[in-house]
Parts: sequence; structure tokens; C-alpha cells
Amino acid sequence: MTAEELKSGYVFLLDKPLDWTSFQAVNKMKYKLKREFDLPKKFKIGHAGTLDPRATGLLIVCCGKFTKKIPEIQDAPKEYWTEIKLGVQTESYDTEKPEILHQDISHITEQLVKEALEKFVGEIEQKPPVYSAIKIDGERAYNLARAGEEVEMKSRKTTIHYIQDIKIEFPLVSFTVGCSKGTYIRSLAHDIGQELGVGAYLTQLRRTKIGDYKIEDATDQFLNNDFRFQGE
Repeated sequence: MTAEELKSGYVFLLDKPLDWTSFQAVNKMKYKLKREFDLPKKFKIGHAGTLDPRATGLLIVCCGKFTKKIPEIQDAPKEYWTEIKLGVQTESYDTEKPEILHQDISHITEQLVKEALEKFVGEIEQKPPVYSAIKIDGERAYNLARAGEEVEMKSRKTTIHYIQDIKIEFPLVSFTVGCSKGTYIRSLAHDIGQELGVGAYLTQLRRTKIGDYKIEDATDQFLNNDFRFQGE
């Protein structure tokens, strides 16, 4: 790898660790690349689709002229391995906020869960979580929510292409979901809980595919403090 190759265009596949923001991962990459290859201040680098801090998995980072590929990659279908917990909810729809609204799930069967999941395959209406990066009047929704303000999210259409590899060990349910751009898996978890009438929230999320890019080809080594691209 050379500075000229990076300027001409390069795609890095990162396996984003838990509790890292996508912005932090890109900044770390930018710092290391600029330091090791003496790149100009205006060197272009960016990610092709945000991954929540509480999620892990595939984060695509494009450099140089390949930053022009970002919109195309963002539009590609996504795949996630997902785990949800039934019978309880959180305000953030994931593990960022504490559990609330506990409910009995003793009447919930595996068949009921599978029937509920089937209802979400296809085009659906979905409300993004209030703890999301969507802007409302120029302010991020999560900033408004964390400030205690009431946030009204508008529904939007999205598509769930498939839900498969379902495993049920009550109160936990895991599955692989393929979806279109703009799908919020946290909202999907919440909506599945509402469909079953007992509530649910997202306990684990791992992005495994974006278009033809796969998590098997990704690494977290680029983010390690002692990793050197040039092997110095």
C-alpha cells in the first residue's frame, strides 16, 4: 500500500468493536493513514453507512477517489445477526437505557414468535428510534431525547427481505435479517415485541453484509494502537 494508491482509491472493511461510534473508527483510520503515509490535510475518507455504538460488525471505510462510491454502497441491502429479549423494553430500544415495563411471557410459544416474525417480511412502515441520528429541525434526535425533550418520529417505509436462522431460548430470540437501506433493527425489535404484546428490545446486533461485502473479510486490526500499515 502506498500514498498514491490511497489517493487513487481504497476500501477498508472494518469489524467495528462494541461501543465505538462510526465517527471514532473513521477518525482513528484517518489519523493512522495520514501519519504513516504523510497524506495531505484534505485527504478524503469516510464511512459508507453508520453503525450504532452498541452494534458491532461490518463498517466500510472509503479513501481517496473511492469516496465517490459511498452513496452506491449505502444504497446496497444490508444483513444483520440480531438478538432480542422478550417481555421487557427500554427507551432506546437497545441496551443503552435500563430495562422498563417488564411483562409475563409464559404464554408465548415458539410458534407465536415465528408467526410474528413472518409478518415483518416485505415492505413495512417503521418509526425510527428517538435515540437515533436523524435530524429534527437541525438537531440530532438523540440529543433532544437525552435532554429530556419529547421527540416525535415520523414513520417511513422500509423493506425486510428475509428473516432466517431463527433460534429461540426464552426470553431471547436471535435471527438473521436482510433489509433495505434505512432500516432500524432497534425499531424492528421493538415492533416485534408490540406485535407479541409483551414488549422487546435489542440486546445484540452485528452487521454481517453490505451488498457483496462480507464481515468474514473485515478486520479490527486497523483500529489497534500498535498496528502499522507499513509494518514498521
